[in-house]
Amino acid sequence: MTTAPLSLEHLIRPSSLKEGKPPVLFMFHGYGSNEEDLFSFATELQEEFCIISVRAPYPMEPFGYAWYAINFDATNGKWSDDEQAKTSRDKIVSFIDEACAAYHLDQNNVTLLGFSQGTILSYAVALSYPEKVNNVVALSGYINENILKEDFADKSHKHLNIYASHGQVDQVIPPEWAQRAPDFLAKLDIKHVYEEFPVGHGVAPQNFYAFKKWLADKF
Repeated sequence: MTTAPLSLEHLIRPSSLKEGKPPVLFMFHGYGSNEEDLFSFATELQEEFCIISVRAPYPMEPFGYAWYAINFDATNGKWSDDEQAKTSRDKIVSFIDEACAAYHLDQNNVTLLGFSQGTILSYAVALSYPEKVNNVVALSGYINENILKEDFADKSHKHLNIYASHGQVDQVIPPEWAQRAPDFLAKLDIKHVYEEFPVGHGVAPQNFYAFKKWLADKF
């Protein structure tokens, strides 16, 4: 399918469904990557999904894209541009609406799949705008409370389903950051699964098959 000229660059794999509005799975890549990265999963995931892999809006040098800047300096160490992250959060929310309209997708059956920085944004979108999302696959990321909307806790999150996983020897995002998610999600009455795998900052084959099965159970 040819991509429509929407606000964010993307790749698309159409749904196998011939009637009605199909469910949609949006993919959000990590820092310094692009929309082709996670799209390699598309051929292995449920055919019912229309899969849209999205490119982050901020180009990096010499290549790749980011959802927000990560800066390194001697004084502050590593820090994230939370304001830029909030801007990307809202760009994604607008893009979800655009894409569902342009490709005639079911706005009531939206799944987000992120990796690393893409997971941080997926959490931010789902927790800030729970009315827009049904399921989240959160790979190798964590919840950054600083980029959630101020009123997120006042909203109902009970319909959300979240699958989160992390590498036990992840040297990019410490496992203990990801391990905070289950308690956070439980307090919001969000149904969730959290798993760890004996890998670093990546998706092990057994991790892929675990979240694929989790997604299959949502149909």
